[in-house]
Amino acid sequence: MKVSADIKKLERHFVPRDFVVTDWASLEPFFTNLVERPLESLSDLKQWLLDMSEMEAVVSEDACWRQIKMTCDTTDKSLEDAFTYFCMEIQPKLQPYGDQLNKKLVNCPFTQQLDQDRYFTYLRSVKKSIELFREANIPIQAELSVMQQQYGAIAGKMTVEVNGQEYTLQQAAKFLESHDRNLREEVYRKIQERRLQDKQAMNDLYTQLIQKRDQVAKNAGFDNYRDYKFVELGRFDYSKEDCFQFHEAVKLHVLPLIEKIYQKKKQKLGLDTLRPWDTEAEPENLQPLKPFTDGNDLYEKSVKCFEVLNPFFADCLRKMKELHHFDLESRKGKAPGGYNCPLSESGAPFIFMNAAGQMSDVTTMVHEGGHAVHSFLAHTLELSAFKEYPMEIAEVASMAMELFTMNHWEAFFDNEEDLKRAKEHQLERTITIFPWIAIIDKFQHWVYEHPQHSEAERTAKWMEILTEFSTNSIDYTGLDAYREIGWQRQLHLFEVPFYYIEYGIAQLGAIGLWMQYQANPQKALENYMQALSLGGTKTLPELYAAAGLKFDLSPDHIKSLMEFTASEMDKLN
Repeated sequence: MKVSADIKKLERHFVPRDFVVTDWASLEPFFTNLVERPLESLSDLKQWLLDMSEMEAVVSEDACWRQIKMTCDTTDKSLEDAFTYFCMEIQPKLQPYGDQLNKKLVNCPFTQQLDQDRYFTYLRSVKKSIELFREANIPIQAELSVMQQQYGAIAGKMTVEVNGQEYTLQQAAKFLESHDRNLREEVYRKIQERRLQDKQAMNDLYTQLIQKRDQVAKNAGFDNYRDYKFVELGRFDYSKEDCFQFHEAVKLHVLPLIEKIYQKKKQKLGLDTLRPWDTEAEPENLQPLKPFTDGNDLYEKSVKCFEVLNPFFADCLRKMKELHHFDLESRKGKAPGGYNCPLSESGAPFIFMNAAGQMSDVTTMVHEGGHAVHSFLAHTLELSAFKEYPMEIAEVASMAMELFTMNHWEAFFDNEEDLKRAKEHQLERTITIFPWIAIIDKFQHWVYEHPQHSEAERTAKWMEILTEFSTNSIDYTGLDAYREIGWQRQLHLFEVPFYYIEYGIAQLGAIGLWMQYQANPQKALENYMQALSLGGTKTLPELYAAAGLKFDLSPDHIKSLMEFTASEMDKLN
């Protein structure tokens, strides 16, 4: 398929070109126009949809920039205030209009004349939004938007001192690759002790979030927030029972592979027992992988890697660089984690991450680069709503890119042995992430099924689930205080509840695409781009089918994909 990364900011026809979102008073006339405008023909309806889409893009991009700027510098109060203002003063006033516009669309007689195949998923989503909307939830959701960001503010302040120098926790993690086992243990314990300092603040924040989310669900007539969130997330194509089936499949078919990985690691390091500070280390004769030096080097090497895979992918990164849409390096005061933020008007998204010179940073960069390519491919769709694709396909875009690029990591490594080690690291990560996904997902099911639980009950349940998905290969003796708060490092629990099983579902899709790539690279990339260019205009099973994949969470399917991944790992040895 012919595509171009020379993305153009959407032209405005309904909103003045120089209009900037400042307050609700300036925005309201546009929404009043949309609500009151008569729709007397199919062409009226189509123009109305385009104008509404344009307005959504303007507002969405403004909100995104407020969040981007705040996460890039959590110490600047003015940036936090600008984000909070949007959440508390603009977003709550938008929601009733959104509900009115949804009802206007559904009730319009000409809606039936729209291409039902093209509009099916959009209209299904609109009906879902009408079903969930409650006036009483508007102020609670505004509070939640602000409260969720407190996680980044707390975590962004966490630093430790190593050899007399201050490091963020992301930067300090590179010492866990050191040959000096005593240093590894010292840094591991320092990181964990620093997390313990904010244990209560994190617990209190999570408790408040759970209570408010439970109230939102009850207001909307649901028994619990899990059931509410499944509807809100548009999980039309799988159920909680499918999630439980996924958890069991991980125990059956993934944990045995992880046992082998860690047994091999223990032998390589010549250790009697493997401790958690040993899992990233290499034997004495091997230096830790150093794939890049700084953020700019990471960018340049990623472009080279993408260029070999498909020149369009590299052009996407170049366009983002031209627009200054990167913030890659870890620093004090920056929120943790990494993300690709789609920008509805600009088209070219923004990549944020905390690179500290490690192999895992390469994985994060190509992962977010996959999301970015998805944003570029979907940008040409005519409505903003068409670009709202399910997370289960969004994460296929990113995770498949991790695996596609592996064959082209020469940009990061100039010798064959390091390249082999990097691929092994990636495949180990592809497998070892599954139990963590199952743990986080299963924990959330319990948390929101029992919203009145105490902190002690939460800790006990967390440890029970953690133990259920742990192998015997790693010795955690004496580390229970650290393990009990392990969930607090997962920002999704705080900021995007229930958004995590998607990574597991998508990893299955990514492995499926990688199987295709190993057999026929060109066909696999065509399937990949075809699926991503559909945005959210098809159902999840249809999007998977467009990528040549089967949407299947059964243990048998997971078993076959794990066997393939394990066989590819064996080839590296």
